[in-house]
Amino acid sequence: MQLIHTGAEWQKIWLQLLQSNKTIGLVPTMGALHQGHLDLVKKCKKQCEVSVVSIFVNPTQFNNPEDFEKYPISTAADVDLLEKEGVDFVFLPSVETMYPTQPQLKVDFGRLEKILEGAFRPGHFNGVGIVVSKLFNIIRPHVAFFGQKDLQQVAVIRSLVQDLSFPVQLETVSTRRESDGLAMSSRNRRLSPLQREKALLLFQSLMLAKEELLKGKSWKSIQEKIRVNFQHTEAVQLEYVELVQTESFDLLEAWLPNLNCSVCIAAFIGEVRLIDNMPINS
Repeated sequence: MQLIHTGAEWQKIWLQLLQSNKTIGLVPTMGALHQGHLDLVKKCKKQCEVSVVSIFVNPTQFNNPEDFEKYPISTAADVDLLEKEGVDFVFLPSVETMYPTQPQLKVDFGRLEKILEGAFRPGHFNGVGIVVSKLFNIIRPHVAFFGQKDLQQVAVIRSLVQDLSFPVQLETVSTRRESDGLAMSSRNRRLSPLQREKALLLFQSLMLAKEELLKGKSWKSIQEKIRVNFQHTEAVQLEYVELVQTESFDLLEAWLPNLNCSVCIAAFIGEVRLIDNMPINS
């Protein structure tokens, strides 16, 4: 496994790979790796001849500076994990490498900026759009792998690829969960044991929503029941729980069995903000 720190280093390698007609897969991460990330890596290695994992905590996608400062960093352990997985290259750029000057470009994803993550984290998707564009332009992968847990981010990146004609195929990998159902997340490391227990309310709410929708209950009644459950749980604050069309991310007022639908949820457990989602039709 080879560590790469700059685009210039990668350019030399990429030219060699281009000549040998190798398929390049990219797994973009912000480090603090867990089994969910490794699922992306495994799919990348299975589908592509060359695997590249980037580790970069992107400052431009944090609308809360305190969240950026507290984001867990474990680069040495991450690199060890990736070496054990047989990754070919790890791209470890500095902030100065990725942003030699403050970006002036603003990326507006339209209605995706106004709902759910876009509404509660203003500027977040602008930062995502810029850094993903940079990674696509530097690494020039044939395939890029993203996790289903960040479902709205997947929709944003799909829009980015379509609108800017990036020659990249996107692959979405199912959410990896702990044995009790909690979605794996780097932010889980910041939870105390009691907070970790309370965080299960997100998964329990998603399971409730799926079960009730499949029984024919109205989405509005389910949504209200989930809100009440959060109100009765101390130190947990619900931000949103919404039903969406999975690909277009249109907000829905009722479940439509003929559409791929998902329930999305976000909540604060103390100071830690977690998100999760669950497909209903599968």
